[in-house]
Amino acid sequence: MQALDQVTPAQQTRMLALSTIAFTVCFAAWTIFSIIGVQIKKDLGLNDTEFGLLVGTPILTGSLIRLVLGIWADQFGGRRVFTLVMVAAAVATWLLTYAHTYEQFLLAALGVGIAGGSFAVGIAYVSKWYPKDKQGTALGIFGMGNVGSAVTKLLAPFVMVAFGWTMVAKVWALGLLVMAALFWFMTEDDPDLAERRRTGRKAEGFLAQLEPLKKLQVWRFSLYYFFVFGGFVALALWLPRYYVGVYGLDIKTAGMLGALYSIPGSIFRAYGGHLSDKFGARKIMYLTFFGAAVTTFILSYPATDYVVHGINGPISFTLALGFVPFTILTFILGFFMSLGKAAVYKHIPVYYPDRVGSVGGVVGLVGGLGGFVLPIAFGALNDLIGVWTSCFMLLFLLVTTALIWMHFSILAMERRAARERIATLPQLPEMAEIHTPAHAGTLSEATPPARDPTAAEAERRYLEGGALPA
Repeated sequence: MQALDQVTPAQQTRMLALSTIAFTVCFAAWTIFSIIGVQIKKDLGLNDTEFGLLVGTPILTGSLIRLVLGIWADQFGGRRVFTLVMVAAAVATWLLTYAHTYEQFLLAALGVGIAGGSFAVGIAYVSKWYPKDKQGTALGIFGMGNVGSAVTKLLAPFVMVAFGWTMVAKVWALGLLVMAALFWFMTEDDPDLAERRRTGRKAEGFLAQLEPLKKLQVWRFSLYYFFVFGGFVALALWLPRYYVGVYGLDIKTAGMLGALYSIPGSIFRAYGGHLSDKFGARKIMYLTFFGAAVTTFILSYPATDYVVHGINGPISFTLALGFVPFTILTFILGFFMSLGKAAVYKHIPVYYPDRVGSVGGVVGLVGGLGGFVLPIAFGALNDLIGVWTSCFMLLFLLVTTALIWMHFSILAMERRAARERIATLPQLPEMAEIHTPAHAGTLSEATPPARDPTAAEAERRYLEGGALPA
């Protein structure tokens, strides 16, 4: 196999297109319980907490295995691992039709969740086909596979109403098998794997791949992704239930409206990658968090009846969101989340080019855990508080926490940089014209601190807007 500089644009386009389609199919299967779970809830008489656990269980599996699958993709090649993931998910989805009790559904849901692990595999595979200056856009396009949740919301209700929820599981399982075959026969091994085979170089061991996880930067990426991706998945699962419960819509209409949230949250991810390449991830993350904070604050306000004691008697009115403005606001929220998802992943292949699988896997793991924990929390808040908008209250708390932490981390880093620059200035302004770095500290009692070249370069790139704080 040729080196990266010999890879043709046609090859890049084919690998990216097939990977994106495969991820779309996997994501559609991964979120299947957002639709069939509504019928299962009725059949088994589940409460909101039990329903939240059911729809979140596949997210748990898909999250926990991302780290391992990402490392395997680096070691054995994304093409092979991606294909096996789709085959395993297809088998698990088909077996779902044999479940009858709540415990059996939970067990089957663990197997369905394998499909969610495809994200870490695809990130590792796609990034190896593109140079650093194009990886943000390429990974943003791949991330558009999140639109698979909209595919499920648009199509699954019609299949379920016509043939029952078991037919949805069977059709989605067959789709996974067909996609696995197409992917295997129409893609190639990535250039990195091919080069290792040609030279006989062995892949890094499992423990060596975990080395970057000691860096705080990786876990900060993970926190941001917990909101932008975990919150996206949680709402993708929860919104059909919300529409049915709050606005009394049937499952087909609720699924279609829920898809209006999922579509921008997926399609605009490519645009988020482009903006991150152009303006830097820091500005895009600020835009994401500010926009999401305003949107979730409005969505979190519960429907309220007011009575004003007027001069001529009480004046009553109601403040509530109708489903049209609610849908528009969720559309906007999905847009901001899509920008943030791309901004987070823009820098992983730049800073960790040989360990995209492990770093991308752990960031995706934490983000996916948000998709597991948050639906359960949404259901629990409904049961405990009894207010439908409590799910958006929780999201508002999360995004404001992330925004505050990111902002103060940036300020702290900039203050450290400013202090070091001040220490290198001349003692008097009259010396500025003849002052050189060699004169720094020669007329003062203190010697300016030594600069770590690696940290200095990373800081310079960040202050130019090109990276998240480490």
